[in-house]
Amino acid sequence: MHIELPLILASASPRRKQLLAKAGFDFEVMPPDDHAENERLPDELPITYVCRLAFQKAQNVADKIGSGIILGGDTIVLCGENILGKPVDCDDARRMIQALRGEVHQVLSGLCLIQKTGNATTVHQAAATTRLLMQSISDTELETYLDTGHWQGKAGAFGYQDGNDWITILEGSESNVVGLPMELFRTMYYAIPDITANPLH
Repeated sequence: MHIELPLILASASPRRKQLLAKAGFDFEVMPPDDHAENERLPDELPITYVCRLAFQKAQNVADKIGSGIILGGDTIVLCGENILGKPVDCDDARRMIQALRGEVHQVLSGLCLIQKTGNATTVHQAAATTRLLMQSISDTELETYLDTGHWQGKAGAFGYQDGNDWITILEGSESNVVGLPMELFRTMYYAIPDITANPLH
């Protein structure tokens, strides 16, 4: 039996929307409220942090609807022990890339799928990790990139999809670096009972 619950993306990210659409999924977009996100808790592990935020975003949207499969996600860049989120301005973006250049770092994404039918809900959570190397770009190359404005709204102040040849994936999902690990999402989505193997509805 094919499930009739709609897939709802709990995100305003254009990159997550593009990845889902490119993969052929039929979905609605319903961004969570701003208060669905909060700061990292004391001693909270990075992977726990992204999974918690993914859950909070999905739950925020789930509370507003009667039924559906709600997808929440969160992505961070981990450089050593430091978590890099989205830069607040150009100076913040410069600081992040200066810390990342010449270093191997990780992109972590937490995913949460909440299956809601009336008062019944089921929560599915998982995380993906991708290892990357950023080349030791010069200050001139850095400033040229900052001038493009492509760093805005991106964890770690860079986008793999921007075509920067100074970023190399060493291990893991490419789509994870863009903002949504599609391999993990497919595994989680099709593990839900009665979901068909064809994303096109």
